[in-house]
Amino acid sequence: MKAALQDYHARMQRVLDHIDRHLDRDLDLETVSRIAAFSKFHFHRQFTATFGLSVHRYIQLARMKRASHRLAYMDAQSVTDIAMDAGYDAPDAFARAFRQRFGQSPSSFRKSPDWKPWLAAFGPLDNARSKLMQKTFTIDDVTIRDVPPTPVAIMEHRGDPATLGATIQRFIAWRKAANLPPRTSPTFNVWHSEGRPAQQADYCIDLCVGTDQPIEANGEQVKAGEIPGGRCAVLRVVGYTDNLEPAALYLYRDWLPASGEEARDFPIYCQRLSFFPEVAEHETVAEVFLPLK
Repeated sequence: MKAALQDYHARMQRVLDHIDRHLDRDLDLETVSRIAAFSKFHFHRQFTATFGLSVHRYIQLARMKRASHRLAYMDAQSVTDIAMDAGYDAPDAFARAFRQRFGQSPSSFRKSPDWKPWLAAFGPLDNARSKLMQKTFTIDDVTIRDVPPTPVAIMEHRGDPATLGATIQRFIAWRKAANLPPRTSPTFNVWHSEGRPAQQADYCIDLCVGTDQPIEANGEQVKAGEIPGGRCAVLRVVGYTDNLEPAALYLYRDWLPASGEEARDFPIYCQRLSFFPEVAEHETVAEVFLPLK
């Protein structure tokens, strides 16, 4: 029974991966059901029963999420190209659908996104994915690595996690102006608080880019700092890296007490090695570092 259920989940996982990899192609019911090796006459009911969303609704949300990320973070792409990749024949149809879902036009969202309605709109998509994507880690997934010290430029985010997207947008714009692209300058997040603190005002994260060059703030609150070198427990996470709290919890709650190691006096942090929407969400990669004595 357990093996059959695992096979069922694996087939559904293949469907989600295929959808994410082919958002700009035709994803009709027959094609998607064939990926899962299920009958198309029953597949849409199986999908809805598993994820709480119809296949069509899931695809719509996945396309709109990619489109909104491109609008907010990839200003070189035109609204027309983004609309076409999202499956709309004309920009005005895309604009109507976007405004209906987020309360902003695509151009307004690109200039100044309102992230709270955005987060609410994608709640059903995140809930659907979490049904199959509850990551489980083992001791074999953790390695101990000596890492060199890394000088970084830091942009702090303090306060409501729902407004983090606006800080990320400013951070990306600043590093573009500073000529610090991800392919040559590593990207780090340093967590100074829990992901969901009791008080939203206590949420605290540093957005960092590795650089040993002099830092020009260009009107932003950017400062120089360092991620210290030393021994670290490292846990690699592949796919859907928006929420790395389960990996951090595993390191703190399970791995550290059993390892006999002791944590060093520096926060847990991550290095982001690939980014959505440059790659499909299930192909994003991050490594979580727990500094050790």
